[in-house]
Amino acid sequence: MFGKWNLKWKKPGRRATAAFGIVAILAAVCIGFTGCRSENNADEKIRDLDFTVIGENEIPAELADIIAQKREKPFKLTYADGSDMYIVVGEGPQKGGGFSVAVKELYVTENSIVIRTELIGPEKDEASGADMSYPVLVVKTQFMEEPVVFR
Repeated sequence: MFGKWNLKWKKPGRRATAAFGIVAILAAVCIGFTGCRSENNADEKIRDLDFTVIGENEIPAELADIIAQKREKPFKLTYADGSDMYIVVGEGPQKGGGFSVAVKELYVTENSIVIRTELIGPEKDEASGADMSYPVLVVKTQFMEEPVVFR
C-alpha cells in the first residue's frame, strides 16, 4: 500500500480541489512577500504643536492633586479644562536631585498627538544629594480631540 504512490484520484473533483488549494496557498504566499500593503501614514508628522512647559504654581489645582497621588510611580496622563490640554509625564522617584523631564518632540499626526520625552539626569559636577526627587513634566497646549501617544 505504501510502497507505490498512487496518483490516481478516486473522485474526479478531488484533483480540482487539490489544485485550487495549492494555487490559493501560493497566491497567499506571493501576496505576503510582495508587499501588498497599504501605506500607513498614521505616524507621519503633519505639524509641530505649540506648547508651554508650565511650572508648579501654574498647574490647575485638580491636576496638581492627581499628580501628587500618582508621583510614587512613573505615569503619563492628559488633562483638559476648557480650551487647554495638559500633557503630564512623571518619571517616579529618582535618587537624588537634579533630574528633569524634557520635551524632545510634540507634534500632530493624521489621527493623534505624539509627545516624545526624555529623563535627564543631574550633571556630573552637580551634587545629587540623598533625598528622592520626583521629576514631572507638565506641558500646556491647545485642546484637541485626538488621543495622545507617549513615546
